Amino acid sequence: MNVRLKKEEKIKILCSEDLYEIMQRILMSESKTDRNREHLWTVSLDNALRILNIECVSMGTINKTLVEPMEVFSIPLQKRAVQMVIVHNHPSGELEPSEADKDITDHMIQVGRIMNVPVVDHLIISEQSFYSFAHSGLLKKLEQSLKYVPAYEIKKRFEKAAEEKGSEKGRNDERKQIAKQMKKEGFPIEVIAKMTGLDTAVINKLKVE
Repeated sequence: MNVRLKKEEKIKILCSEDLYEIMQRILMSESKTDRNREHLWTVSLDNALRILNIECVSMGTINKTLVEPMEVFSIPLQKRAVQMVIVHNHPSGELEPSEADKDITDHMIQVGRIMNVPVVDHLIISEQSFYSFAHSGLLKKLEQSLKYVPAYEIKKRFEKAAEEKGSEKGRNDERKQIAKQMKKEGFPIEVIAKMTGLDTAVINKLKVE
């Protein structure tokens, strides 16, 4: 469902507060019944951070909404967005992201990379306040996750990083860093060895934080 914006709302988003003010008005314009259900919106942005479109992708129950990558990215791609923000509300008023919220964000970040429409923030909003994944540092942390990254993409990133490092020691250090992350994400040791070229004994000794 497309959200109609007033002329003054088609603005350049300089910070999360700017977007929250708009999303808060959108949320408060709904009936009390609908405000008690979780919504998920996508905010499509152009290269100058101006809003191209706000779309309500999904409306769920009091504590859950269904999220599929195809639905999330459909409108931003049609609007030729170069970046986007995900927004969803917590009817309870609790703004701390759940593990499901983190997992969804992780997934959408990786899909956004493949689609060339990077997810630059995820806001959790209530009627009174909001939480920003970008401002909290959580978005940057999730960008390092490999959970939803295809194997070919991991290999491509490794090769690029190794090339940038230049020296053999640099390449080896980069292999270990990628191996640590893969190990943290639960990849089998044999898969890590195949992707990085490291010996399984070396991988087993790597400490995961």
